[in-house]
Amino acid sequence: MSWKEEENAGELKIGDEFLKARCLMNCEVALILEHKYKQICDDPTNHVSQVFEKSLQYVKCFSQYKNRHGVRQAREILSRYQLDEFELCVVGNLCPETVEEGIAMVPSIKNRLDEEAIQEILTDLSLIRKLE
Repeated sequence: MSWKEEENAGELKIGDEFLKARCLMNCEVALILEHKYKQICDDPTNHVSQVFEKSLQYVKCFSQYKNRHGVRQAREILSRYQLDEFELCVVGNLCPETVEEGIAMVPSIKNRLDEEAIQEILTDLSLIRKLE
């Protein structure tokens, strides 16, 4: 079987190692890296690498939810719909504004959820971002 036949994110054919893995949204990675950054900076003998700093800047820049409470709420909302980790993270990271955008970004969700449920997710996520 060729690579194109084996892997297709639109159909959630992303390989067993990814289907079994826990995925993190950019905002979750940002929280983890910020915590680690504070630990490193607390010890004057430690040095923060440029790669670490750039990684932290990247995930902070592309985080849709800026505080711990918003991150937790977004994860809870997305988890209610029993999306796969990959689907959950793509929707949480990209925050589509319309059902059509959501399906275009994550085609596999149309097989799991009806348009009303997708719209409900998008509305709830939008509300979290507005309240932060």
